[in-house]
Amino acid sequence: MDEDPVDALVATAPDGIAFDGLRVEDDPEGYVFETPDTAAGGLDEAGLRELAAEDPHVGNWYFWHAVAPQTDARWAFLRWLEGADEHGVPARYDALADGLATEWGQLQVSVSLDGSAGRSYDLRHVDDAGTPTEELDAHNDPLDARELAKLDDDGDYRPLKTAPSLQTGWRFPGMGSADVVEAVHAFYPATVQNWHREREGDLDIDHWHETVSRQTGIYGVVRTWDRGEGYEHVNWVAEACCDDSQCLKRREWEYDDETDLDVGGGDGEFPCREPCSLVIAAARQWTKLEGEETRTYEFELTPSEKEQVEAIVDAVADGRADDIREADVYDGANRYRTRFLRAKLFDDEGNLAGVETDD
Repeated sequence: MDEDPVDALVATAPDGIAFDGLRVEDDPEGYVFETPDTAAGGLDEAGLRELAAEDPHVGNWYFWHAVAPQTDARWAFLRWLEGADEHGVPARYDALADGLATEWGQLQVSVSLDGSAGRSYDLRHVDDAGTPTEELDAHNDPLDARELAKLDDDGDYRPLKTAPSLQTGWRFPGMGSADVVEAVHAFYPATVQNWHREREGDLDIDHWHETVSRQTGIYGVVRTWDRGEGYEHVNWVAEACCDDSQCLKRREWEYDDETDLDVGGGDGEFPCREPCSLVIAAARQWTKLEGEETRTYEFELTPSEKEQVEAIVDAVADGRADDIREADVYDGANRYRTRFLRAKLFDDEGNLAGVETDD
C-alpha cells in the first residue's frame, strides 16, 4: 500500500466519506466520525486519527477505494465474494479473520484479511478444498490459469472452458485482489463481466435466431434450422449442450425474444448470453446429419438387449462410461457386457445384426 489508511482518511475528510457504515465529515466545528458503534463530533485532527486508527471501518474503506480494482464488474465481484452488501464490517471482519470461502463454477475462492486494510485470496479447485496445501502445485502468475484450463485430469483438451471438467491439483496462494480476478477471468473468460451486467440489468442477449442468422461460410448451414421443425431441433441442441452436467453457465438465450425453448437453462451462477462456438459447431454437424433421408432397418433383439443398447447410449451421453466397474456385469453399459453384445450381434465388417448401412 502506498499510503497509510488513516492519512488517506484525513486527506479525504474535507470531501466527506460515507461507505459501509462509516461517515466522516470536516465540519466548521471539527471532524465528525461515525460508525454503527461510534459517534463523535467536534474532533481535531489528533482525535480523528485516534478513533480512525482503532476502527476496522477505516481499513475497509481504504481497501475498497485504494486497493481493490475500481472497474465496476471486478469491484462488485470482490464485494460479492465476502458478502459485503449483506453483512456489516464487524461481522465480515470476524469471518475474514478465519477465511471465507465461496464457489465460482468449479473454483473455490477463499478470502482472508491481510492487515486491517488488505485482503489475501487463495484459489483452488472445489474438489481440492480439503487437500493439504503441500499436495497442490502452487502458482503465482494468474495467467497460469490459461494453461490449467486447457486440459482435464485425463490430459484431454477442453474445448469449452465452462465445462465441469476443470483439472484438479493446483493452487494460487496469497493473491492480491487484482490478480485473483485476473485468474478467475483466465479460467472462465467474461463470466465476471456478464454476471455483473445481469445484476445491473444490462445483460445483452443474442438468441438462437439472431446468432444463426449471422453465420456464414461453412456454418451458414445452421440457418436452415429456423422455425417450424427447426424449433424442435434447437430444443435438442440445448438439451444436448446446455445442461448443467455439460456447462456451468446458466443459459439465458432462447429461440428468439418471443419464443422460449422447452428446455431449462440450468442453475449456473454466471449467465450464458448467446449460443457459444461449440454449440454452433455441433449444430452444424447435426444439421448435416439431420438432412439425411430416413431408412428402415430391421433387427432382432431380446428385451434385455434393447435395454442394454439404451443403457449404453445413456452412459456415454452422461459421461459415465469410464466410471462403470469392469466387475459390474449387471450394468448394461459394462465393458464386458458391451463386448459380448458386439461379439454376438456384429458381423466381421462391424454391421449390427449383419445389416449393412444403406447410404
